[in-house]
Amino acid sequence: MKNKEDFLKVVEEIVAKDPLYKVEAYDFVMEALNYTQSKLDKPRHVSGQKLLEGIKEYGLECFGLMARTVFENWGVRRAEDFGNIVFNMVDAGVLSKTEEDSIEDFKHGYDFKEAFDKGYKY
Repeated sequence: MKNKEDFLKVVEEIVAKDPLYKVEAYDFVMEALNYTQSKLDKPRHVSGQKLLEGIKEYGLECFGLMARTVFENWGVRRAEDFGNIVFNMVDAGVLSKTEEDSIEDFKHGYDFKEAFDKGYKY
């Protein structure tokens, strides 16, 4: 994507076809991907499991105890929902994947209540 406007235009097209998740959820996943990659020694592909951990960490950093509530408001209620968002963006050409990447990488990633309620550090 050249810029945020182009990205948001593509995401709006995705949401028009599949309104399960809000535009904000897609935007957050991209921000969480950037956050996760910034924590690596050098930029490289991030696995689904690694991205889920980055999403959890970034979500708690951004929203604190409200993270789960914010995600649920966006239509995201389980780790697999983040996988659906990622693969919607892969299908739209926003993200790429390797042969090893699969939606299965996101299934049973973590329990939302456990990750976002009990995972919050005061």
